[in-house]
Amino acid sequence: MKVDLGTFQERLRQRGLKLTKPRRLVAGKLLSTGGHVAADDLIELLRRDGTPVGRATVYRTLAILRGSGLFDEHDFGSGHKVYERALGRPHHDHLFCVSCGAVIEFREPRIERLQDEVTRRHHFTAMYHSHKIFGYCRRCQSKAPQRVERHA
Repeated sequence: MKVDLGTFQERLRQRGLKLTKPRRLVAGKLLSTGGHVAADDLIELLRRDGTPVGRATVYRTLAILRGSGLFDEHDFGSGHKVYERALGRPHHDHLFCVSCGAVIEFREPRIERLQDEVTRRHHFTAMYHSHKIFGYCRRCQSKAPQRVERHA
């Protein structure tokens, strides 16, 4: 299913909410950016377009988009959440560079099969998951300390 303003409007309607002009502006900008977008970056993009929207409106709209299942929210450990389209794209996981902040998406069927096996073995019904690996990208590897294996 493709995510567009019509999809957002329908999800709002299901929750008894309306597609107000500020919500439309925020959702439209987020839909047009793609990738991983932080709230502050979204606010700056709207400001540059000459369509400033209040910070509270942006955060509330992001919460609605996330709660509606249209966007995923990720925290890569910096304390700043980023948002990416969830509906209409295949599941994927992330590599996050702790030096430059690069986010690399990847898909690995073997990891997915292993997770399925673990949930079956534990009689657990998974609703969703997020797999993130933190480290250094190719450009930043020279800044990396000695490798320390940590399993959290």
